[in-house]
Amino acid sequence: MSFEPAPFTAEDYRARIDRAARSAADAGLAGVLVAPGPDLVHLTGYRPISTERLTLLVIAAGREPVLVVPTLEAPDAEHSAGAPALTLLDWTDGRDPYAVTAPLLGGGGRFAVSDNAWAMHLLGLQKARPDTSYTALTEALPMLRAVKDAAELTRIEAAGAAADAVYDKILGVPFAGRRESDIAADLAALLGEFGHSQVDFTVVGSGPNGANPHHEAGDRVIVDGDMVVLDFGGLKHGYGSDTSRTVHVGEPTAEERQVHEVVREAQQAGCAAVRPGIACQEIDRAARAVIDAAGYGERFIHRTGHGIGVTTHEPPYMIEGEEQLLMPGMCFSVEPGIYLPGRFGVRIEDIVTVTEDGGRRLNNTSREMALVE
Repeated sequence: MSFEPAPFTAEDYRARIDRAARSAADAGLAGVLVAPGPDLVHLTGYRPISTERLTLLVIAAGREPVLVVPTLEAPDAEHSAGAPALTLLDWTDGRDPYAVTAPLLGGGGRFAVSDNAWAMHLLGLQKARPDTSYTALTEALPMLRAVKDAAELTRIEAAGAAADAVYDKILGVPFAGRRESDIAADLAALLGEFGHSQVDFTVVGSGPNGANPHHEAGDRVIVDGDMVVLDFGGLKHGYGSDTSRTVHVGEPTAEERQVHEVVREAQQAGCAAVRPGIACQEIDRAARAVIDAAGYGERFIHRTGHGIGVTTHEPPYMIEGEEQLLMPGMCFSVEPGIYLPGRFGVRIEDIVTVTEDGGRRLNNTSREMALVE
């Protein structure tokens, strides 16, 4: 838990930018335009707020990468870890930022643009450079952030270990007689205690609320006999954690045990299927086959997994139809579930990383049903 990673260097960021440029060229694109958000953090380490003032990293074919920033924010950009790998170009209020940016787009063409770019910025660029067109970055380069390097993996491992410690602690708090929101507050506090700088979600679905996979913890009082779905995570050292376990207050019924065991076996099958060279959809198929065989196929109502990195949900996705091949360094969740409306739900989730010859779980708490008081 005391792990402190070495900071990423300008060389690390330049290598990522160069990789993005090569990927864009391979995809037949003129370059990549990156707005404030997770892509900019990944490529430069710079984390500005997203406002009406244009901030944009321009990676264009045959040109040095340039970060366009408002003059009033230039000092922060200059002190970001990736700044030495970039040319900074600032613009002052009163100037047209799109006219400033337009010459950076080279000979025009088609650019991949961050999914979270503001429409007004994209329209402004298009007006300034009508010889350009744009496509969503996730659609054009879905693997841009998917394969983690060794330094990134150490951070995700540390985040996973911290989430495991949170789960171990939460098993010792009282559940019966307390509201879901009380348990959610405990989870959030524990995530902070174990080094998370950001809490993204604390799902606590008790009894019938557990049949809603994204249930917002509310005022329902947890009672003896409840199944309780716990799903929580956030960012530690800038990288995500995400784990789910389903616990029971008091003694479960035979049916509850059986449903939990089906989900446990499905999750095991999904994790066991992970290896380089197979399509993402095969992970979904492996987990779903177990649930289908047990007769609960219609009650597994979401994808089996999602990627994780500088955000807690990102490509690739473990779902039928996703033919992207797994590669060493990819990290994603494996989280099948069964949801019985009006009664209860069960979900079990680990983050898994693809290795050279298989997969490795980054969450290692027990997947057996835990009994709580």
